[in-house]
Amino acid sequence: MSKHQGYVHSIETFGSVDGPGVRYVIFLQGCAMRCQFCHNPDTWNLISQKVVNAEDLLKQALRYRSYWSHEGGITISGGEPLLQMDFLLEFCTLAKKEGIHVTVDTGGQPFTKKDSFLSKFKQLLAVVDLFLLDIKHIDDAAHQKLTGCTNQNILEMAKFLSENNQPVWIRHVLVPSINSNDAWLLQLNAFLSTLENVEKVEILPYHTLGVYKWMNLGIPYQLNGIDPPDKQMLDHANQLLNTSSYPKKR
Repeated sequence: MSKHQGYVHSIETFGSVDGPGVRYVIFLQGCAMRCQFCHNPDTWNLISQKVVNAEDLLKQALRYRSYWSHEGGITISGGEPLLQMDFLLEFCTLAKKEGIHVTVDTGGQPFTKKDSFLSKFKQLLAVVDLFLLDIKHIDDAAHQKLTGCTNQNILEMAKFLSENNQPVWIRHVLVPSINSNDAWLLQLNAFLSTLENVEKVEILPYHTLGVYKWMNLGIPYQLNGIDPPDKQMLDHANQLLNTSSYPKKR
């Protein structure tokens, strides 16, 4: 019997961009960061109307297992799934017992080396196959302006995952004039080169598809006037981050 209930925002039954293969993507509610480019500000509040227990959610996901093949599986995203650690750990443990490939998509903001969190996080590593880690900005001051939070513990999480040989895909949303200059991209590349576990680096182009949600929620949108990056900017960023070189041979 499930011990923990989780707050779910939404579910995508046939995801193709949140990990390898076809994914059943569960978006959990709650996030402490306030990213200026967030396309799901409706996930910020932790409490939602949709409350589920881990066993029932897994049963629901397993209906789609025949579509996953050997590459796909389940991705738990958000919001920020690490904010619901007890529920996340129980769900991933149950999924792993079923032999399912489990991916966690996280911004890393809740990470801390305090034992109250770290002991559970270490347990999570044993039942998660892949982490998708979003690094919003490599410069701490700029990260705080962009997200409302420091990036120091996020970078610590990246190092911790590397030290524990946990497979990771790094994601970086490229926002023109915010995190797109060469110096910051080179700094990010230098940091990523210190990690031993990065299998893939993905540059995700900033977009404005979620602006209407900010309007509906009555929240002023901070990036008005900034257009999505063009192909030339994306190609240049991919070169500076050496995205084509992953996974690296060690």
